[in-house]
Amino acid sequence: MKNNVMKWLTIPFLVLLLALTACSSNTTTEQEEPDTGDTSTEEPEEQSSETDETEDSSSSEEDPLAPLEETAKVVIAEDGSASGAGFYIAKEKGYFEDYNIEIEFATFGNSDEMLPAVAAGEVDVAGGISSASFFNAIAQGIDVRFIADKGHNVEGSSYFTFVLRKDLQDEITSYEDLKGKKVAVSTKNAVDDYIYQLMLEHAGLTRDDVEFVLLSDFGNMMSALGNNQIDAALQIEPLIAQGISNDIHVRFGDATDFAPNAQIAMVLGSPKFLGEKREVAKRFMAAYLKGVRDYNDAFVKETGNKDEIIDIMTMHTATKDPEVWKSIGVTGLNPNGEMFTDDIKNQYEFYKENGAITEELDFDKVLDTSLVEEVVEIIGEYE
Repeated sequence: MKNNVMKWLTIPFLVLLLALTACSSNTTTEQEEPDTGDTSTEEPEEQSSETDETEDSSSSEEDPLAPLEETAKVVIAEDGSASGAGFYIAKEKGYFEDYNIEIEFATFGNSDEMLPAVAAGEVDVAGGISSASFFNAIAQGIDVRFIADKGHNVEGSSYFTFVLRKDLQDEITSYEDLKGKKVAVSTKNAVDDYIYQLMLEHAGLTRDDVEFVLLSDFGNMMSALGNNQIDAALQIEPLIAQGISNDIHVRFGDATDFAPNAQIAMVLGSPKFLGEKREVAKRFMAAYLKGVRDYNDAFVKETGNKDEIIDIMTMHTATKDPEVWKSIGVTGLNPNGEMFTDDIKNQYEFYKENGAITEELDFDKVLDTSLVEEVVEIIGEYE
């Protein structure tokens, strides 16, 4: 508090000092003008113009993302999920440090605890997964912003997709064949349920045609498949790869067949971070996107140092076996930070139609893409 008070007292003093200096400079010029002669009147104006042009040129050449003069701490709510790859890589490769940013990871038990901390500015950045309760909390006054992509499926190798009991792979060959079958989904009125609904619509089925089985634990899904208690499941990596290697299930199509633009997770930012700490936020986002680009180089383009990136992922996530990382469908992370904003709105409408949304959400306020747009303009688009 004392520092803030001193800051606001110092600013008027500096303004006054500058004004007095300017007045002193003008007085000196006026006193010296008679000694310079009549023909010299225009010369100072030309010199002044040249000086202004030089200053403007120098200013435009300055690095808009130069390292911060003082170290800034940024608190990220992250639980070791694979979708946090951009954070982990940027930290371990020194991208945050390059901007004089210190990273602190904070863990919360659930979003009910995390969201108020983000809204209050106690946490600067977090990850959010779509659900009716998530949208309701924000609509009811928890002030956070969706600022960047933190998880989507990659075409042909989705990390969040359906699997089928291996003994049924000859019997069930299309989504339509799921009619009358038991399909496990981890949540109701959340992104899992939304993807399940899109699959049904793609197959021309209704909810009455398929038996919806609610299994909140993905590990239990694998056991239920192995015990023939269910026929299929909406499963997640690395359990998809593990189930395949253990001959429990097989991949069943790919979620991008019917939900190519599903936004599974988003980077959240606190209003304080995006406003009062804007210069820190810009540098943070630049470092984050550099980490995501390294991730894409390694896993998508396969032109980067995949072993290095896998080492970082094993360091920060629960998947510790490097060989598993070579076989799983990795989380899609947009190297330009772009979200599927229309899909986020579609998810909200889905929950609303189900009667699970009780409040209206102002997406013009909640969806804030300005930070990634500003940063990408500086660092350039990834191709």
